[in-house]
Amino acid sequence: MEHILTLEQVKKYYGTGGNITKAVDGISMCVDEGEFTAIMGASGSGKTTLLNCISTIDTVTSGHIVIGGEDITAIKEKDFADFRRENLGFIFQDFNLLDTLTIEENISLSLIINRADSGTISRRVQDIAGKLGIGDILGKFPYEVSGGQKQRCACARALVNEPKLILADEPTGALDSRSSRLLLETMADMNRKMNATILMVTHDSFSASFCGRILFLKDGKIFNEIRRGNKTRREFFNEILDILTLLGGDLEDVK
Repeated sequence: MEHILTLEQVKKYYGTGGNITKAVDGISMCVDEGEFTAIMGASGSGKTTLLNCISTIDTVTSGHIVIGGEDITAIKEKDFADFRRENLGFIFQDFNLLDTLTIEENISLSLIINRADSGTISRRVQDIAGKLGIGDILGKFPYEVSGGQKQRCACARALVNEPKLILADEPTGALDSRSSRLLLETMADMNRKMNATILMVTHDSFSASFCGRILFLKDGKIFNEIRRGNKTRREFFNEILDILTLLGGDLEDVK
């Protein structure tokens, strides 16, 4: 299976001289096409820093990150925005929908910026909206629809440009339990039915239990890795709790 994402001895250090923080300390990993992978760890473990490096929001100190066959550590800073727009999709914690645009316009915005032709934009938006069950609200504005519909709009926006990789940083962090479940079920459907490749950072064991594989970070390094396989989600959830206990009992972060 094709590696969509490959990290080779990635390091991200902050500070100088004797005051250096090793936020990411020599991580090597891969994410294959069609995987739904989570990165977990306590605060300060390096998970958000790692995601920032993968998303080109931050740059690495050393090592290589390859997305879709392109080494992003070799891309010039002025080209980062173009790379993100053409290759990455994002699901934000607060969805970042624009209230002055309709649901359809919010979903199609990245295609418009990429100067896709109107026929392609319409076809893709209708297709994605139909698959996510929001085809009947495309003409409405975000303030006119439910929270769950906003979530699916955000997912549609992440998918519509057919990105190689979708990144999600604590996507359920600001949601209640019902909204969290709806969003995670939508993301799982995106992965299962549309073969979307998703990398999610989370501290929440419930969220991580929807994934197929979890990487646990500790002190900037990969501490452990588990796969769901044929386990039920409850069995996988309990396994996640066991690993978190081994990480040092950081269970105060677990919802």
